[in-house]
Order: sequence, then structure tokens, then C-alpha cells
Amino acid sequence: MSSSEPLVVVENLQKHYGDFQALTDIDLTVKRGEVVVIVGPSGSGKSTLCRSINRLETITSGSIRIDGEELPYEGKALAQLRAEVGMVFQSFNLFAHLTILENVTLGPIKVRGLSKADAEAEAMELLRRVGVDKQASKLPAQLSGGQQQRVAIARALAMQPKVMLFDEPTSALDPEMINEVLDVMVGLAKAGMTMIVVTHEMGFARKAADRVVFMADGRIVEEGTPDEFFTQPKSDRAKDFLSKLITK
Repeated sequence: MSSSEPLVVVENLQKHYGDFQALTDIDLTVKRGEVVVIVGPSGSGKSTLCRSINRLETITSGSIRIDGEELPYEGKALAQLRAEVGMVFQSFNLFAHLTILENVTLGPIKVRGLSKADAEAEAMELLRRVGVDKQASKLPAQLSGGQQQRVAIARALAMQPKVMLFDEPTSALDPEMINEVLDVMVGLAKAGMTMIVVTHEMGFARKAADRVVFMADGRIVEEGTPDEFFTQPKSDRAKDFLSKLITK
């Protein structure tokens, strides 16, 4: 369960693309060990917010702190802090020419300075944890989409991040593969990993979230426990969003 200590603090975040304001007045605090699931209609700014927390999107103004450290804009300090923020994308972004094991060990060897043997031992343990250790010697193209996404999660975990960001991690997967990835994420949540998850999977939000944040038009409209959000949404926008989900 989460502690009361804030790990990620986003304050007054603004993001413009030219004249278009993608994010407006975003304030979000995520405690250590908390699982925050961000939901909302397409184009609401969910992925932009997620990517901003890792500085994959530059922000127009505001501040983002990870474990008390202001996120730098560029350079070596950003690379170091970014190593503490694991990221899993819609597309798996694995290196096609490297084996599964090599994909997972690359960061720990290059960034954390582990020996090859130590990195491989850690990687095999992580691959076991996500259920793809038998695939370690294969190339990404030899794996299913669900397996590749589980490798991507193991690769992010290999950096020993303080927080994991998930940007629509199941949206590129066939329906039968979605649950195998969500099951891994539920396991991470139960193990106490701090997670910020952008997803359309409301079942995951109900099961794993400590808090659901609902976004629309680049703003946080409301937030609450899964029970509060799904049974008693406060805003008309959230009620409308949920009613469309239920009728699908």
C-alpha cells in the first residue's frame, strides 16, 4: 500500500503545441507505492501528461519533481533521473536485432554499470517474473505481442525505477493478449511499485488503482477511488464518459 510520502509531484503544468493548449493547470501528486490510473476520452491529454513526466514531451511551464528532484530539461542529469522513471509504451520499442535477454541487460550494463553476469542473472529473474524466461534467447519478432510487451515491462524494471509509467500498454495488443499483460501489471501493483497508468482498460482501473484520475480537454476534471469514480462520478463529463463505456 502507498505511504503518505509524495514521489511524483506535478505542479501547474502547461503544455502548448503552437496555439493549441494540450495541458492546462495540471496538478498531480503520486505517493510512493500508489497506483494512479489516468482515464478519459481520446485527445484528453492523458498520454501527453504521461510523456511529460519522463520529459519525452517538453513542457511549456510548471514543474515536475521525482523524489524531491526537479526534472532537468536536458543533458546527463536528465538521463540519470529518467533512469529512475520506467516507461512502457503502446509499441514495445524493443531492439529488433538483440535477443530478449540482451534487450533487458543493455540498460543495466550501460547505465547502472553492472557486469554482464550480474545483469543477466537479474534479467532472467525479471523475465521469470513476467513469464517469458523461456524466450530469453529469441529475437523480439519471434514473440507474440503480449510476450513482447511483458519483455518491455521487464526491461523497464531492470533499471530499478522508482516509478513506472505505462502509456496505453495494451492498446496495440489482440484481445486475448491484453489480460496476460494486465496480470503482470496487477502483480507489480500488489508488490508495491509506484505506477502511473494511462489505459482504456476499466477492469484494470477497478482492480489495481488506488486512485483514478479523469481527464478531458487537457485538464484533470476529477479524481477519486475506483469505487467513487465508477459508482458516483461527480462531473457531467465523467458521467458521459462512463455511460458510453457501459453501453458498448
